[in-house]
Amino acid sequence: MDSDAAAVARTPLTATRHNEEAREANGHTNRRDDRDRRIDATSDDADESGAAGSESNETGQCCQGWQAVNVVVTIQHPAHVHFFRPIIRELRARGDEVRVFAREKDVALDLLDHYGLDYTVLAGKPDSLGGLARVQATYEYRLWQAVRRFNPDVMTAIGGTAVAHVSTLVGAESVIWLDNEGILAHKLTTPFADVVATPRRFRDDFGAGHVRYDGFQELAYLHPDRFEADEEGLRNHGIDPDEDYAVVRFREWSALHDVGEAGFSGADKRRLVEALDDHGDVYVVSESRLPESFRDNRLPVPPHLVHDLLSEADLYVGDSATMSTEAALLGTPAVRCQSFADGEDMSNFVELGEEGLLYSTADGEQAVQMATTLARDDPEDDWERRQNRLLETKIDVVPFAIGLLVREGGGDGEPPSERPEVPETADSAVSAMD
Repeated sequence: MDSDAAAVARTPLTATRHNEEAREANGHTNRRDDRDRRIDATSDDADESGAAGSESNETGQCCQGWQAVNVVVTIQHPAHVHFFRPIIRELRARGDEVRVFAREKDVALDLLDHYGLDYTVLAGKPDSLGGLARVQATYEYRLWQAVRRFNPDVMTAIGGTAVAHVSTLVGAESVIWLDNEGILAHKLTTPFADVVATPRRFRDDFGAGHVRYDGFQELAYLHPDRFEADEEGLRNHGIDPDEDYAVVRFREWSALHDVGEAGFSGADKRRLVEALDDHGDVYVVSESRLPESFRDNRLPVPPHLVHDLLSEADLYVGDSATMSTEAALLGTPAVRCQSFADGEDMSNFVELGEEGLLYSTADGEQAVQMATTLARDDPEDDWERRQNRLLETKIDVVPFAIGLLVREGGGDGEPPSERPEVPETADSAVSAMD
């Protein structure tokens, strides 16, 4: 293992000087000298620090003895709720103060309500490209107003444009989670961030503050140590997990990182649902209102059971990056249709494709054909083997995220290992990390 893989230097990105000035103006002490250390990337201390699968992960004691910190979390998407839910729970269990701020997006607020996470809504949905800019500006202004009274030590988000900007103004550290390359919004975000955390194979390089880990964001809530499908919950909503069915996801393309991109056309959506109907039930998850012709395909379960539905499905097809990744990690055969796939695709989808867990294309007709082929086959055993092979090389992201946030917020200690513990006999897993 080379020195860069063994340890990641922690020095700030370009906004540090402004952060320190703002921190002093807001009454913070300068803790950067204590935080400017290296992350141990070996797995030797993982058991003591809250390694994946340990009992301490569920009790929040993985960080016992560390100084409590004030943390701000922002939510812009339903997947952000799933990612941060175990992190928030365990931070609060160890005595940290966590404030959650959200924007309206799909079922994000419904999920926050279901999981009992208190939050403050700062902005609604944009209704146009121009509206997106206005909503973003409103969101950042309201976030600044709210957090300056809280005096946070660290702020964190997925994507995190607002967090990167506002943290600089209030003197807090920022930890931004990214997993999608080639996004224009990153140029508005990363120059202001203290830490940018990405999966190991992420192509872009954000400099000294860039931390890489062996995992996917979705493994914060779908790692086998954290997720088990609720079959009884599905049956309570009329779903027989043993029957053949497919899950289809259609999304709105209204986020800042979606500008100029697209997924299935209206005609392809109709062809896809009609083709899959011949092979079993088809359940459609959609951000926008479904046409009347899809009335029999509406999602039959509440939002918090979507991953359970996805885990037991025989096939997933959609134009959602997040749900495509979720399906692949759950071992459900998956087809993704996005214009991002035309050319140099994002590294997480390249890796999932190399492992044979996900098919990606920018062509809607091609996606329908592939989905129809998979629906006719029975690839369950192959997919389970592929899933297990991949997961052997990945960590439970939650302990690592908690350690990173606590350290950046001024607490004592180091994050748990960013690498998984791999048995010496697992040659394929070792080679995947080299």
